[in-house]
Amino acid sequence: MRQWLEDVETRHGIDKLTLRSRQVVLISFAVLLVLVIYRGFLLQDDEFNWRPVVAFVLPLVLFLPSIIGKRARGHAWLAFVSLLYFTQGVMLVTLPGQGLRGVVEAVVALVLFAGCMGYARFRSRQLRQ
Repeated sequence: MRQWLEDVETRHGIDKLTLRSRQVVLISFAVLLVLVIYRGFLLQDDEFNWRPVVAFVLPLVLFLPSIIGKRARGHAWLAFVSLLYFTQGVMLVTLPGQGLRGVVEAVVALVLFAGCMGYARFRSRQLRQ
């Protein structure tokens, strides 16, 4: 696996890979954030309660400084947090009427995981050069 990644880096260039993985992170982060906010609003009863929305959104929002600051370590930690949303998506798939939303959330969380891990690797190598 390591050799394959190094071959990809030499073939495509580390700068291009860093940019592409950052684009994947930004898009998947935004989509996951929208899905999580939507899920928080779906849990509302007759009167509005902000706690479910904050509980779902807060773990993602805490990583905004790392994303804006382009920090590789923050992206690595975000990758691990995205696995929580993957688990949540898999659990949603098992609920009646929630299958499609669960699949979308699980796939977006996996894309965020892959993008974050790629960005962490490529950005750290880019900074070493």
